Amino acid sequence: MKLQRMNRRALALGALAVSGALALTACGSDDTGNGSGGGGSTNAGSAPASNIKCDDAKGQLLADGSSAQKHAIDAWVKAFSQACGVQINYKGQGSGAGVTAFTQGQVAFAGSDSALKPDEVTASQKVCSGGQAIDLPMVGGPIAVAYNLDDVDNLVLDAATIAKIFDGRITQWNDKAIQDLNKGVELPDLKIQAFHRSDESGTTDNFTKYLKAAAPQDWTYSGGKAWQAKGGQSASGSSGVAQGVKSTNGAIGYMELSYAKDGLKTVALNTGASAPVQASSDGATKAIADAQVVGTGQDLALKLNYTTKAEGAYPITLVTYEIVCDKGNKSDTLPATKAFLRYIASAEGQSVLSQNDYAPIPDAVITKVRSTIEGLS
Repeated sequence: MKLQRMNRRALALGALAVSGALALTACGSDDTGNGSGGGGSTNAGSAPASNIKCDDAKGQLLADGSSAQKHAIDAWVKAFSQACGVQINYKGQGSGAGVTAFTQGQVAFAGSDSALKPDEVTASQKVCSGGQAIDLPMVGGPIAVAYNLDDVDNLVLDAATIAKIFDGRITQWNDKAIQDLNKGVELPDLKIQAFHRSDESGTTDNFTKYLKAAAPQDWTYSGGKAWQAKGGQSASGSSGVAQGVKSTNGAIGYMELSYAKDGLKTVALNTGASAPVQASSDGATKAIADAQVVGTGQDLALKLNYTTKAEGAYPITLVTYEIVCDKGNKSDTLPATKAFLRYIASAEGQSVLSQNDYAPIPDAVITKVRSTIEGLS
């Protein structure tokens, strides 16, 4: 699969304030809770609203899930709402919360940084009348390992060292393992404060899948959306981890790249390529190019290659899926859901990603996504 080259332009994005109780959901019950997902200022780089096809879209939509894609969703919602007058409240409380909300019939669609598990597909059949939930890959992006260390502006780590840091087996910044990877860098005799997600998170799932694949001797946990290693400090959402790292000297944490843009430094990854690789959209592009479609039927789940050593490829990368029923979506929200998904999967919608440190989905895959969206019922 080939991905288009992307220009990196760091833009601050913002949360769209949507007021009122939103009762029109895909599969049932009401949910008027206020969510947080790490917004910022309003993005001026959204695609022109005049090109968006609204069709029969109307009313309001409630959605929840991945905080990693929250900045992209904010940009998309801003453009789509201006064009179509549909209010969308994407709560961004994490992948686990989003999938749970979807299988409980509380949201029109969900975002998840991990493909659905078999038990989650089974649970979805209760709310997808005559159908089931499917994965539609929509957003790619690197998971940055961000750190806060005075007077250290360039830091190189490898998978084994990262695993030991987050497992509490390397506890000081001047540990020999870190020093060996950073010759000539004066590292302080300072305790490492490792931050991880407190909520169930697809970002955690992908981060730990990388550690398990690239450093199996040093990361022996089974993995999943819930953090399993002992110790460290926890925070809710990518925004919470970013804030924890930013406010703590000696801290390190993992987060989607756009959350590391505000004053945080990021680790360069020693992958075995000729040079360490920084987290970037272009690096994610090269890594996702190795992915394979492994979903069946209308499901388009991807299998990522976390151990790629391709030059410039950054393997700590995730793909965020929009979760929706293939059949049995609620009739009063289906038109708006399809119109929104149609927009974000379009060339225009995908171009928003490359403006904001995300990676567009490869043409071969996004073409299948567009076709699947048209068949939703």
